[in-house]
Amino acid sequence: MDKRVQRGLRSRQVILDRAMNIASMEGLESLSVRRLATELEVSKSGVFAQFGSKEELQLATVRAAIDVFSARVIRPAMKAPAGIRRVEALAGSWLDYARQPVFEGGCFFISTAPEFDTRPGRVRDALASARRDWHTLYTTIVTEAQQLGQIRPDIDPADLAFVLDALARVAAEDAALLDDNLRYDRARQIITNRLRAAATDTAALDHDPH
Repeated sequence: MDKRVQRGLRSRQVILDRAMNIASMEGLESLSVRRLATELEVSKSGVFAQFGSKEELQLATVRAAIDVFSARVIRPAMKAPAGIRRVEALAGSWLDYARQPVFEGGCFFISTAPEFDTRPGRVRDALASARRDWHTLYTTIVTEAQQLGQIRPDIDPADLAFVLDALARVAAEDAALLDDNLRYDRARQIITNRLRAAATDTAALDHDPH
């Protein structure tokens, strides 16, 4: 690869790393070319050349956060064997990501979604799409476990995925607001109980997930 292209990609990643961190603490609306240029001690024209507008910067930041979430939550969970173990791994990976956050403000999506949930536009669409994709993946993994005969046939996969995700999200929100990391332990135990209740055979869950 041309060295100039490599430098451009490295520069873009440095900008996005800082942008994700700022957005996790103060929201996507707090991002600006001027602020990033000042904090990173680079030229405004250099930052602007990478993105072109504030909205494009916000969209690129959302896409970068999706990549981080995938690397920290989804890929590790997919290493677990297909079935209820993978469902458990996905739930646990989500909790681990929230408990030991990559960004100073905690989970990027929990921090930024409320800014745009009632504001139509491309940024809202990008955040909503990421959320839908996450729910679809979660439901697919639960469905897979059900098809393997490890989750009871009377369980609705979308409902179970919704509940497991909601438990982790509430734990993350409460832990941050109340400064109480025990919320994660409580959520993990409730999730384990939910999975045991949904399992056709709890033997697959009788192990140390860590």
